Amino acid sequence: MTRPSPMLSAASCPAGVEIEISGWNQSKGKRLFDLLFATFLLILVSPAMLVLVLLVRISSRGPALYRQWRVGKDGREFQLIKFRTMDHASGREGPSVTRAGDPRITAAGRVLRKWKLDELPQLLNVIRGEMSFVGPRPDVAQYITSLNREQQKILQLRPGLTGAATLYYRNEEQLLSSVPVAELKRFYCSEVLPEKVRLDLEYARSAGFLRDLGILLRTAGAILP
Repeated sequence: MTRPSPMLSAASCPAGVEIEISGWNQSKGKRLFDLLFATFLLILVSPAMLVLVLLVRISSRGPALYRQWRVGKDGREFQLIKFRTMDHASGREGPSVTRAGDPRITAAGRVLRKWKLDELPQLLNVIRGEMSFVGPRPDVAQYITSLNREQQKILQLRPGLTGAATLYYRNEEQLLSSVPVAELKRFYCSEVLPEKVRLDLEYARSAGFLRDLGILLRTAGAILP
């Protein structure tokens, strides 16, 4: 995949104005936990991931993995990796946010999304240091540029697999299902994204190992029946 022209860079992030965040966010301890836990989980679930690769490939045409440029820490773009859950031909069309009942989602994709199995390849993003287990979910550049200067302080944090806002908006696709397609981007940028940023910045101010562990346990509880 060809790297797009970056809409944000480290130089374009708010400079000289640091948010008040817990030292845990940037600590070696958090990074060591991410690296060790992600490596352990990747080894543990690799057989299941091979099965999911086959499921995606035989259920619809196209590659098993989907890569998309997202904005990470300090505004640096990286390729977020997921199992493909949309029809390969239509997955690149339409809005970047999805909602319940989106016709682009495949039958296998609905199962993967329900149990969040499509997110498993992001363990590689964690190992590479592009993501953390807990932090703000990374978004595409077109949505990040809709944030004001104060809100873009969120880019001082490494994005996460889950986080405070992710838990609060765990039914986001159902919420967006009532919004007309033509209004999705406006609604997401004006109503949903600013609230996500507020929740994640609140987390960042009091983050710590025990709080991260609590968010991970709550995330597992929200996914499992």
